[in-house]
Amino acid sequence: MSSYVENEVEAEFGFDIKEIMDAVMEEVLEEEGCPYEAQVNLLITDDQGIWEFNRRLREVDAPTDVLSFPMIAFEREGDFSVAETDEAGYFDPDSGELLLGDIIISAQRVRQQADQYGHSTKRELAFLIAHSMFHLCGYDHMTEKEARVMEQKQDKILREIGITRDN
Repeated sequence: MSSYVENEVEAEFGFDIKEIMDAVMEEVLEEEGCPYEAQVNLLITDDQGIWEFNRRLREVDAPTDVLSFPMIAFEREGDFSVAETDEAGYFDPDSGELLLGDIIISAQRVRQQADQYGHSTKRELAFLIAHSMFHLCGYDHMTEKEARVMEQKQDKILREIGITRDN
């Protein structure tokens, strides 16, 4: 498992961003039964940076808290069998790891939402990473039922790694 973290705005949270990324990533992949070593990229930016990505890549002219860019065209959530034929280039040729995708998070939104919801920035960052990791595993929240499934999975991951609203 490899994660690559770029903190282009040099955001300081008082904890190791990569450590949180790795803990969440490992727990999500275990929960989803991913049979491969995987690779994910995380970019920490600011509201202006995420606004630009959102506008340019999704044609949404507004900032947001997190963006997820899955590399795999899942047919069913968490069904990694689609990657078994490497015709689409799902694996890093150097490491052999499954390329799950990219996550972009606004450091400003992490702080604002932590204050808004009354929990730590550590919990907010872990939540946003978990949310994105499930998107990278093929989940979405377009319907109420899909949203409930994602919420339950996200909550379980945060409990498993010991990051709750209390810390």
